Amino acid sequence: MPNRLADATSPYLLQHADNPVDWWPWGPEAFEEARRRGVPVLLSVGYAACHWCHVMAHESFEDEEMAAYTNEHFVAVKVDREERPDVDAVYMEAVQAATGQGGWPMTVFLTPDQEPFYFGTYFPPRPRHGMPGFRQVLEGVNAAWRDRRDEVGEVAARIRADLAERASVYGVGSGVHEVPGAEGLAAAVAELGRTYDEKWGGFGGAPKFPPSMAVEFLLRHHARTGSAEALAMAGHSCEAMARGGIYDQLGGGFARYAVDNRWVVPHFEKMLYDNALLLRVYLHLWRTTGEELPRRIALETADFMLRELRTPEGGFASALDADSLDEASGKNAEGAYYAWTPQQLAEVLGEQDAAVAATLFEVTAEGTFEHGSSVLQLLSDPVDEIAYERIRAALYEARLKRPAPARDDKVVAAWNGLAVAALAETGALLDRPDLVEAAERAADLLITVHLGEDGRLLRTSRDGRAGANAGVLEDYADTAEGFLALYAVTGGAEWLGLAGGLLDTVLTHFRDEASGALYDTADDAEELIRRPQDPTDNATPSGWTAAAQALLTYAAYTGSERHRTAAERALGIVGALGTRAPRFVGWGLAAAEALADGPREVAVVGAEGDPGRALLHRTALLGTAPGAVVAVGEPSTSEVPLLAGRPLVGGAAGAYVCHHFVCEAPVAEAAELAAKVGARTDRNGGA
Repeated sequence: MPNRLADATSPYLLQHADNPVDWWPWGPEAFEEARRRGVPVLLSVGYAACHWCHVMAHESFEDEEMAAYTNEHFVAVKVDREERPDVDAVYMEAVQAATGQGGWPMTVFLTPDQEPFYFGTYFPPRPRHGMPGFRQVLEGVNAAWRDRRDEVGEVAARIRADLAERASVYGVGSGVHEVPGAEGLAAAVAELGRTYDEKWGGFGGAPKFPPSMAVEFLLRHHARTGSAEALAMAGHSCEAMARGGIYDQLGGGFARYAVDNRWVVPHFEKMLYDNALLLRVYLHLWRTTGEELPRRIALETADFMLRELRTPEGGFASALDADSLDEASGKNAEGAYYAWTPQQLAEVLGEQDAAVAATLFEVTAEGTFEHGSSVLQLLSDPVDEIAYERIRAALYEARLKRPAPARDDKVVAAWNGLAVAALAETGALLDRPDLVEAAERAADLLITVHLGEDGRLLRTSRDGRAGANAGVLEDYADTAEGFLALYAVTGGAEWLGLAGGLLDTVLTHFRDEASGALYDTADDAEELIRRPQDPTDNATPSGWTAAAQALLTYAAYTGSERHRTAAERALGIVGALGTRAPRFVGWGLAAAEALADGPREVAVVGAEGDPGRALLHRTALLGTAPGAVVAVGEPSTSEVPLLAGRPLVGGAAGAYVCHHFVCEAPVAEAAELAAKVGARTDRNGGA
């Protein structure tokens, strides 16, 4: 049997390369084979860090009899949702519409024309808990295909028509909505408050996901309006997550979500995108409040990313698995790497430090996780900081001896763009030049491996080798966001130029000219049964609103009305959704806050190496004005429009604060600039 997955760049596909199931990668060849044989397609979608994907693989796809039946009656196609978010989005929408829920692994049966007609997620090998067994499902679908083909065709056609109707919701008429103004943004904060968990932070109930995009919106709203409510929701949520089990109290970094509403028990996979987004949120919270906790969490998260996710090529891997080997049972188990029993703590720490640890972390005989084990939560601030750090270090070193979770080491352009932005800003504001260097190196990888000479992005790479999948909208938008952040931090004009090239591709290939709406795939991408399009946030900012934010930032640097108008038209959809579902358009609301504030444009001029210029530059970066852009360079000589024609101020370094390139009188003192951009003046070595 040919091994068609052996050369994949996706670790998830490689995990299935030796299955007895005769997997095909997604592509026209698989559907042509189904057409030739006259059989349906079994589409299985998952990702490498997915716990239940591993379970179904072990139970069903590694089973010889199940595989033989599958191979006889179906063409089996395996897709990594992180490599092909377009394929995942189209069929997940169908699954959710048909079943009312979704998730991974996603199991869909298709006609050879890619039309779905039966759906599900995880299926056990045999019936249990009201779920049919996977063999039952295979036999039922095969019987329907063999004996009721006309009925299957009617169902498939009806589903395809329904998907087409859904696709028109955002594409038609999105341009008629207005970007939310002050009243709409305040209403969005009020709606967030209605679903806010006042006791435990975050929004809604279990499972509870880190609300990074909503928190960014709340911080920007507070900066623009002074809203105490917005800052309280943001700060409380961040503190609750930082003290909870969702945060790795020993090694830093956040898990994907909490299965409970108190942030106690995480789903243990650690994703690059979550940590990049949360790193930036905690940095911005520190920039707003000056408190030590968000500063510490930001630095620990950045260190986690460099230590455990950075690849030899300088990019950042996608995820760490939830599962690892439990040495006691000899089997893979979720959370085995992270959970502790009281006995284990005592063995590592000794009696005295174990007693101190019991005052810091909730570890009881009953446990907060499984089999009497607990996930560490920080119950109280340490009284003895030295003892606290000693205990953390001892437990961390002991944990390193456990079998570690596997790493999905593919590099995804969008998520690396988010990491570049977060690391660049953190390095600049917290005096960690190594983080800025790491951001630049990751950006270089995106340029040399992912970005073609034609200016088009490839979505993934692994071991420095690019995958074959075209970049989607979020890849262009988030990579541009990373390059723009690097420009703000370093002043290297090449980053601004690269961001502009990516955003021009967005306007040319991803935008509907008539409505201003944005699509997730390019107009020349592979044609699916519908062209995916979604302005709502999921685990990451939607490509739509991420592009709007990047377009707005680029326009503020360059004065380009084309880019600003495109951003405003794209943000119209936020006016329609922001007051009804603010949790799911947090990034769009954050971009709307930037638009409501201008955004402010700060040009810092002075000779390179001038301490006065460096202080003004740092002060500008510390500003909390929503979405403010910062340019730094030599006076009057820069090709960057925001810097052009800006002379020194009384022969010294100076700063110009502008709106739409109309500037206030320049200042030469950091304190004056701080007042104009909302920067705190109690930062060591800065404003």
